[in-house]
Amino acid sequence: MKSDTKSIIESGKAILGIEFGSTRIKAVLIDPENKPIAQGSHIWENQLVDGLWTYSIEAIWNGLQDCYSDLRANVKKQYGTEIETLGAIGISAMMHGYMAFNANDEILVPFRTWRNTNTGMAAAALSEAFVFNIPLRWSISHLYQAILNDEPHINDITYLTTLAGYAHWQLTGERVLGIGDASGMLPIDQATKNYSAEMVDKFENLIAPKKLKWHLADILPKVLLAGENAGFLTPEGAKKLDVSGHLKPGVPLCPPEGDAGTGMVATNAVKQRTGNVSAGTSSFSMIVLEKDLSKPYEMIDMVTTPDGSPVAMVHCNNCTSDLNAWISLFKEYQELLGVPVDMNEVFGKLYNHALEGDADCGGLIAYNYISGEPVTGLAEGRPLFVRSANDKFNLANFMRANLYASVGVLKIGNDILFNEEKIKVDRITGHGGLFKTKGVAQRILAAALNSPISVMETAGEGGAWGIALLAAYLVNNAKKLNLADYLDECVFAGNTGVEIAPTPEDVAGFNAYIENYKAGLPIEEAAVRSKR
Repeated sequence: MKSDTKSIIESGKAILGIEFGSTRIKAVLIDPENKPIAQGSHIWENQLVDGLWTYSIEAIWNGLQDCYSDLRANVKKQYGTEIETLGAIGISAMMHGYMAFNANDEILVPFRTWRNTNTGMAAAALSEAFVFNIPLRWSISHLYQAILNDEPHINDITYLTTLAGYAHWQLTGERVLGIGDASGMLPIDQATKNYSAEMVDKFENLIAPKKLKWHLADILPKVLLAGENAGFLTPEGAKKLDVSGHLKPGVPLCPPEGDAGTGMVATNAVKQRTGNVSAGTSSFSMIVLEKDLSKPYEMIDMVTTPDGSPVAMVHCNNCTSDLNAWISLFKEYQELLGVPVDMNEVFGKLYNHALEGDADCGGLIAYNYISGEPVTGLAEGRPLFVRSANDKFNLANFMRANLYASVGVLKIGNDILFNEEKIKVDRITGHGGLFKTKGVAQRILAAALNSPISVMETAGEGGAWGIALLAAYLVNNAKKLNLADYLDECVFAGNTGVEIAPTPEDVAGFNAYIENYKAGLPIEEAAVRSKR
């Protein structure tokens, strides 16, 4: 088997996917059967510079080069060979943010990531003008806020892109972006599969008094659909990626995508009436719609799949961080007793014990707000556990309340889709760290969304695998299948994972919990106001 894989690598048939996550850059090499054969990674952290979250250009390239070097070392160790060429490459990254360049291709201000929330005035004004929910983190919000602030650089912009678009541009020379990532810059017109011309015109009217040198349409990346060629690795790009000099230029690249799109691909959730929930440090749900929503909702972002279908996205800033903090407390107690600690066992015991609690958590409520939560209207957060004297306070209910809290905000956003917009979904797939203990969070999410939830083993491969699959779709789609059929037939081949359906008791219990949760939000607001 290793000799077969070695020949695949040496013949240039392996395909590379790289994703810039918020804490890790990951590379996955796959074979023609779409199975991972080698991996590499690099750990990094954002920095707070002049009040804004950023990653420096040096950190981006040092991280990418170290990640690729780690992949090369992994290939050498496993297969005793070197990567000289590849079948295709895909680049993905966290969506949104602001990377603005001048005529000399120099970055004008440090990269402003999705995490920044200084764009409130711009996002509100754009949402009103567009009659479309424009979130704080979208690129157009960052651009308009810079204009409203009269920042000195705004007249010198010649190109505006995302992190994935930037890395792709530097590797290929092409100023392009996959439609999924582009949909987090500016709204997409479903008819043209391009930026909305109506909203481009509205933006031009808004900024006309500034008399800037550029027009919006001229500074944005060209929008591409999955399967379209997005250029080739240049000699300069090959040297930038592989500092050892082994990798040859000429490799085709697929359109660069955002992490939401690669998550959809990795969970086989690009077909209409499917969805996925990613649950880790933060969480988000993506439901692929058959048509646009009837009206804009502040809680729901409208983006697209990598092949352009409309997607309703509920993004939550908080998910597992507070839950993990409580687990660490129990770990400390176990250590005090002198009992050896196996964290998988600690998580497994506590999570499974939660299922023995009351369906409504006995009246207990938890707020997992390490940071602010836009869906519930809080700019800052304070982790809180709330109970009254008459509530059923025991370990099972305590753990269940904290697990409910991890997907509580997600439920509030999705209730709009299912209850008000009457959206129909055939399959929702869960992935991320919350689902590591089998069956528990899956059952709780099923109750929260009142929908069957599937979890696949392959979902753990993550976004780097997802963008590798999009690169494979570019070069290995001999049947000219659409993306959804390609994933069904060539990647997942009928594997829909293990499904758990909600029980009426769990659904009723979660509904009771969330009503208590919403009624208690003034407690959270008071905690934030206290500045404690």
